[in-house]
Amino acid sequence: MKTALVIMAAGIGSRFGGGIKQLAAVGPNGEIIMDYSIHDAIEAGFDKIVFIIRHDIEEAFKEAIGDRIEKICAGLGVEIDYAFQALENVPEGFSVPEGRSKPWGTGQAVLACKGIIKEPFAVINAAPFSLLHSVRPHGAQSSSAAHSAAASS
Repeated sequence: MKTALVIMAAGIGSRFGGGIKQLAAVGPNGEIIMDYSIHDAIEAGFDKIVFIIRHDIEEAFKEAIGDRIEKICAGLGVEIDYAFQALENVPEGFSVPEGRSKPWGTGQAVLACKGIIKEPFAVINAAPFSLLHSVRPHGAQSSSAAHSAAASS
């Protein structure tokens, strides 16, 4: 039986300060957080990866990770699929309130997988560190620590 890892990567990253948060390089060779998550999931026995993304980031997403992961996973027997989160995708009987421009969040993201997921699954965030921009090499000072050190000298 397949086991799927669902990766929510459709966030708009409004607090990130520019760029696509979930595609920001954090590793020594340009790895992004999803590289590590996918590696660990495959090692743990997951054999299907579903990326939840938005249509407007599809090209950048596939260029940064999707195409590369698809090639790697093809050789490992791991299936890759995509679900698309969109503002207008709401359950029957509901409508999008006038003026709403942002997607609905986690619940709607998982709902986007309806019809794609038919097996047990786990859900993770693509960029689980809420302050991803503060990730820095070991020993580097945070901007607030550097500011405090400068102010006290």
